[in-house]
Amino acid sequence: MGVTEPHKELRFTRAAQAVPFWISAAICAAVAILLVSISLHRADNPALPHPAWALLPSLICWASVRAALHCTRKAYLILSPLGVEIFPLLRPVKGMQMVPWGQIDSVEVGDYLITLHFDDSQSSGIHLTLSPIPKAKRPLLAKALTHRIENNRQSAISNPQS
Repeated sequence: MGVTEPHKELRFTRAAQAVPFWISAAICAAVAILLVSISLHRADNPALPHPAWALLPSLICWASVRAALHCTRKAYLILSPLGVEIFPLLRPVKGMQMVPWGQIDSVEVGDYLITLHFDDSQSSGIHLTLSPIPKAKRPLLAKALTHRIENNRQSAISNPQS
C-alpha cells in the first residue's frame, strides 16, 4: 500500500544505529579476506588455517550488512498529517504505534530524549530516544514536533468546540 501524500510526511530513519553494523561488516569482511589470503599459502605451511574458517566472519558480515540496510532504509518515526508513527526495530509493521496529533498536549525535547505528553500535568506520555536518529537530523525533528503542536494549540484556541 502506497502513501497517498508523501510530500506531507517527515521520515526519520535509524541511520545512526546503522553505523556500528557497517563497521562490523567492514571488519568481518577484512578478516574473511585475510583468512582466505593466508590459506592460499597452506600448501607451504600446513599450520595455516583452512579457508573454511572464513565462513564465520563472512556470515557475520552478511548479517551486519542486512541489519545496517534495515536501519538505514526503515523508518523510526514518521510525522504524518494524522500523527506520529513510531516503528520498533524488530517487526516494525506489527509493532507500529500511531499517536494522533490531538492526543499530544505538549512536547519536551532533550538532548537524548523526546517526550510526548498527553495531558497538562505531564503525567502520561511516551518517551522516544533520539539515539537512532543522526545528530544532524535531531533539531529538525524537534522543530517539526514543536511547530506542529503549537499549530494544534493555536487552532484549538481559535476554533473552540462547543
